[in-house]
Amino acid sequence: MALDFEELNCFIETILAANDGDHFTTLGIRPEYVERHRAGLSMPYGEALVGNPDTGVIHGGAITALLDTCCGFAAATTLDDLGLTPTIDLRIDYMRPATPGLTVYADAEVYRVTESVIFTRAIAHHGDTNLTIAAGVGNFFRMEPDLFADMRRGFRASQAVKNGKLKSGDSANG
Repeated sequence: MALDFEELNCFIETILAANDGDHFTTLGIRPEYVERHRAGLSMPYGEALVGNPDTGVIHGGAITALLDTCCGFAAATTLDDLGLTPTIDLRIDYMRPATPGLTVYADAEVYRVTESVIFTRAIAHHGDTNLTIAAGVGNFFRMEPDLFADMRRGFRASQAVKNGKLKSGDSANG
């Protein structure tokens, strides 16, 4: 089966907004784009993200979460069907502090796919990719598609209900 990018985009939007108060909603991470082997996210500046109150600079952990998430979503674009790609390893190099008040963008790409590992790299910036805030490389586990059958079925059923194609309690194929 070929990955449905419209469905993946919807899935990513759902993950990022589903649980009020989780780290995605606390960080304000938003999808910018998702395409084969690439993903982009943004994280608006917010007082809750400040690591140093004297300077107003965003905490490095928020930048790390943004890059990890972006790389993970890019990795998910390599799958044959909707699924998740857990992080195996992540390395972040911080180049400069994020400018207080500005949105941070992340762009990730997949540069190698093996039978069990997906290799990614990403940068965080304020809109100018030549002025990198942080750069990262991440390795993600390519799990068996059957492990996500229940998740796909549940997500597709909830989307069908949301889109008025099924009544609550009915089943969707997945």
